Amino acid sequence: MTPPTAETDRSASLVLCAEPSVCPTVAADLAQALGLPLVSDPAASQVHCLNLTTERLELREHRYGVDQCVYVDFLAGQAAYRRRFGGGRNQPLARALGLKGGANPTVVDATAGLGRDAFVLACLGCTVVLVERSPVVAALLRDGLSRAAQDHEIGSMVRERLRLVLNDSRSYLTNLPENEHPEIVYLDPMYPHRRKSALVKKAMRVLRSVIGDDEDGPDLLAAALIAAKQRVVVKRPRPAPPLEGPKPTFQILAPNTRFDIYRTQRQ
Repeated sequence: MTPPTAETDRSASLVLCAEPSVCPTVAADLAQALGLPLVSDPAASQVHCLNLTTERLELREHRYGVDQCVYVDFLAGQAAYRRRFGGGRNQPLARALGLKGGANPTVVDATAGLGRDAFVLACLGCTVVLVERSPVVAALLRDGLSRAAQDHEIGSMVRERLRLVLNDSRSYLTNLPENEHPEIVYLDPMYPHRRKSALVKKAMRVLRSVIGDDEDGPDLLAAALIAAKQRVVVKRPRPAPPLEGPKPTFQILAPNTRFDIYRTQRQ
């Protein structure tokens, strides 16, 4: 399957902006790769802008006089906090994946997004392939991984355990050679929120406004159940129903989320 382009997102009006100090060739190459127009000064009516600075790549939103900025950073903030104080293998995410004792399974994160859970799993010893179909989100994630890979503390771990693939996850899982099937497939699909927007995490709201919701969760679950050797783990908001399909084997609850676990045991 041909990798998706920016036009497959809700990003027809998205533009790429680059700070004056950014190498023009780098900015032009990124704009061409994403199929986005490169502008030096976005119009005042421009709601979303992919902004390239000398430090990082950002998705910016200007709406109702309020600016929001989304970027991937594994070195500080929430990612660094979860790495140090997230509860190790006793946290719900680790228990959902069955990380007992010295188990370090291979994982395909088929809805990679900003890579937060994949990074936690890598810190716990898993080798993770992050599959993301949105070129815009994949560019943000690639930028964050690249910066993390250069860090003296976690760089080697990032390089060895995290690999990004730009592709549709159903196609990726369906076409995997038998000897590359992962032990676990992890899904965290974005679903249509029906609560007030103020209750939705800002980063997810900005991403959703650009790339939309994941409407193919049931089909992705079906592909994951065929590909996973041991289990499929689906992260859901706690009150949300399971994905359409087989009933989960069991569930693990967290304060605001729920993990639906489907055993496959194809070893």
